[in-house]
Amino acid sequence: MTDVGLTHIALEASDLDESIAFYATFAAMQVVHRRSGVVWLGDKIRPFVVVLIQSDRIESSLCPPAHLGIACAARDDVDRLAELARKQGRLIREPEDAGPPVGYWALIRDPDNHTLELSYGQEVAVTVEG
Repeated sequence: MTDVGLTHIALEASDLDESIAFYATFAAMQVVHRRSGVVWLGDKIRPFVVVLIQSDRIESSLCPPAHLGIACAARDDVDRLAELARKQGRLIREPEDAGPPVGYWALIRDPDNHTLELSYGQEVAVTVEG
């Protein structure tokens, strides 16, 4: 089987273990591949990974409006994760309901200032298939 289409995004990370913990907590991702200085994180739902590349100095971060989008199973999940991010000083934008097709969403910051959007109700798969 050959992969075709969009397969990954690569981001610099100053501490791979800290970033792995962040993405496990906030995006339900796990390590699917690891080698010296590189980690691939996936959700095991779709064939797409976030590649983290060890870097002593982060040259650029994925900052708003640029972001990675994570769909949550429930609106309460967005609230719970936003509250955890708030306690950790990672919350960039409070949860808000933008209505269809955007849904309910919040922005948080990973350990290297890359932006992660948590959302509920965007229904990207339904839109793409429809």
